[in-house]
Parts: sequence; C-alpha cells; structure tokens
Amino acid sequence: MDNKTITHLQELESESMYVLREVAAQFERPCILFSGGKDSIVVTYLAYKAFYPAKIPFPLLHIDTGHNFKETLEYRDQLVKDMGLDLIVGSIQESIDKGRVKEETGYYASRNKLQTTTLLDTIEQYKFDAAIGGARRDEEKSRAKERFFSHRDEFGQWNPKNQRPELWNIFNGRKNIGEHFRVFPISNWTEMDVWQYILQEKIPMPSLYFTHERKVFNRDGQWLAAEPCIKRKPSEEVVTRQVRCRTIGDITCTGLTLSKAHTLEDIIEEIAASRITERGGRADDKRSETAMEDRKKAGYF
Repeated sequence: MDNKTITHLQELESESMYVLREVAAQFERPCILFSGGKDSIVVTYLAYKAFYPAKIPFPLLHIDTGHNFKETLEYRDQLVKDMGLDLIVGSIQESIDKGRVKEETGYYASRNKLQTTTLLDTIEQYKFDAAIGGARRDEEKSRAKERFFSHRDEFGQWNPKNQRPELWNIFNGRKNIGEHFRVFPISNWTEMDVWQYILQEKIPMPSLYFTHERKVFNRDGQWLAAEPCIKRKPSEEVVTRQVRCRTIGDITCTGLTLSKAHTLEDIIEEIAASRITERGGRADDKRSETAMEDRKKAGYF
C-alpha cells in the first residue's frame, strides 16, 4: 500500500479542480476572467489539468484597459495559441467611445475602475452565467469575505452580507434570470502557495514578474512605469531601475518593486522575507480604506 504523504499543494490543487468541475457541471456558459497575472494563469493551468485530455470548456475573457503592459498581451496571445483556447476581449476604449464610461483625467487618472462597466457589459453580451476568477482570500480584506461561488444580482452587484453557506464543499449555483456567479477556485491559496505551485509545475510566466531594467519614476513612495498613459508631475524624475511586478494590472496603478529576483526561487525567497503585502503596490487600492470592497460591490473582479 502506498503511504505517500499528500502535500498541501496537492490538497489545494485537488480542491481547486473540484471547484472547476463543479462549474462545468452546474453552469451553461462559464468563462475564465484572464488578466495575464499569475493567479489567472494558475487558474487556467488548473482548468487545463482538470479537464485534460479534453480542451478547457470555458473561453478566456480579458478586459483590455488599453493601458496594458505589452508583455502581458504577448503572453496572453501565446497562451491562447499553445492551449488552443477561445479568447474574448472586452475593450474599455470601446466603452469610452460609446459613452458608457467617462475617462478620468489628471495625474492620478486610471482606467482600472472603468473595467467594471466593460466587464458587466461583456458578461451580458455573451450571456455568461459564471465568471471564474483568480482572487484569493489572503490578498485583501474584502476578498476574504468571498465564497467559492459568489452570487451576483441582475445588476452584477455583490452583497457581502447575503452569501450562501458552503458546508461540506456543497456549492449552490442556483440563480434567477439575469443573475450570475463569480467563482474563485484558488480562494484558499496564499501568494506563497501560488509561486510554489508555479515552480513545482514549471509554469512559464510573463517576464514582468522577473527583475528587468525599466524606466520608472517615484510617486508617493511608489515606483511606477514611465509610460505615456501616466501623466507625470514636473517634479517626477524618470530614472532607470532594476524592478519587477509583484502583481500585474493596468499600467497606471501597478506599482513596481525594486528587486534582484531573476528566478522563481529568487521570487519565493523575496516574498518570504517581505513585510509588504502583495497588493501594497497597487495604487487603486489606496484611493480609500474601502476601495476594493466598493469596486467589488459594484461588479468589479
């Protein structure tokens, strides 16, 4: 009899694949919310393993802010090609052109918040009844309130005080017409778990996660990429630094970390020693004490 010990990563993987298979069983038109960040990449690879040798039965849905790192888009397109996936792109620029949202102006302008309208419009257009995301409970206090199956009303909004119990891993995906669910298969993973799994599974990652030379400037103690989509103040000097992304999002709100992490092992060591939270470099989370929860209630990822 094989007494091989089940590792915590194997337990997490098994749980996540169970959730993904439940989505396939309970919903008619699910999709995977794909940002090009490590969490959505891991969710996609978990789906690949969960349904292998069949094709992943969900398309990828990417909300394109128009202010993405080029490395993110290159990685996305290569992944879609390699796995033979279907890709649907919702464009914030199209939402702006149609008058659905108004572009922010000024030094702190960002399209990050505008993703909510484009996301909800795209979900409605394609009639998705479940959107699978890579959010984890350890990321941020409002995300710690999420269930695996997180109900959204007909307006795409989330009520953290009205969620369904999930006892014994029994998930209730019943909904009314016009409603949908957000599903978070890696809810119980930590940032360290994600990177250890990436190392274990040898998952290729966007080059942005590794130390590279980039032109940056410092704003309020945070390094930002010196790109045309960010309006700089006269006092903000552009310099060249060795940096990497700890999280990847819209360029305007993605803080960069000074780093010497050139390998996955280096990243894991760096995270283990860090006393700054993963989203500590996200400018969008600093707009207010409840910035993330306010966006999530309105329909954000």
